[in-house]
Amino acid sequence: MFGYVRPVLDRLDEEQREAYQSAYCGLCHALGERHGWLARFTLQYDFTFLAILLAAGEADRPSCRRCPARPWRKPRACLCGERLDDAADESLILTWHKLSDDVADHGPVTGLPYRLLRRLFRRAYRRAAQAQPGFDRQVREGLACLGRMERDRSPELDRAADAFAGILSHAACVYPADSPTGRALGGLLYHVGRWIYLMDAWDDLDEDRKRGRYNPLDARFQGRAREERDYLETTASHSLRLAGSAANLMELGRWTPIVDNILYLGLPAVQRAVLDGCWNEMRQTRRKPHERSL
Repeated sequence: MFGYVRPVLDRLDEEQREAYQSAYCGLCHALGERHGWLARFTLQYDFTFLAILLAAGEADRPSCRRCPARPWRKPRACLCGERLDDAADESLILTWHKLSDDVADHGPVTGLPYRLLRRLFRRAYRRAAQAQPGFDRQVREGLACLGRMERDRSPELDRAADAFAGILSHAACVYPADSPTGRALGGLLYHVGRWIYLMDAWDDLDEDRKRGRYNPLDARFQGRAREERDYLETTASHSLRLAGSAANLMELGRWTPIVDNILYLGLPAVQRAVLDGCWNEMRQTRRKPHERSL
């Protein structure tokens, strides 16, 4: 999706880094086994966070597997289980719809790479949608709502952020909606989703202006979004606090320090980088978990 939801790996101890690595690698293997080798390229931090949240409610089922990208390395611990499979399906669905959105945002020529990628993922998407029909339906409905707001160039920032947040909150559908875990997880994903939407809108301001595309921040503040940084920082930070409150209601077990690291260290650091305009530099210089010596 966006790559905003990441931990500060240097602030995790060795055991916690190994646990995060196991979720990262486990999701990679689940994507490959369920949707083909190409699906592994959709792996990113946001989806790893989703996998951790979904898997926290079931008993650990680790296994040791060799990385297909680095077969010369010794096998590493990988998380596996039904919830990792659910995360892989939902990740693929989100990737497909993000590609569809990219196709709609670009012209016949500049949109060619996105159309090609979407075609390559079509069969995998259909498998994922068949496995998670309820989630796929909710994503479609949420994106249709966002599409209508974009066409109308709606100034209702909160309504647009709510529509996107609602999409991510439905990733909790693998748990009963009336269960404590389902309610808490849905709330956590909602507030993280709202935060992602705000960060992406700020990050895209210059490009959207250049291309004449709808941006909810510019629509809300009538072209003066850059002058409203304090407002955005306040409302985005409030979403992070609410996400943290929802996480406190969940039984996360050994994942607690990792989720806390992401919510209280990783996301605030990304927020500062996005608002300061140095997010792209930060994203390029930070290595992925498997590129570090754990």
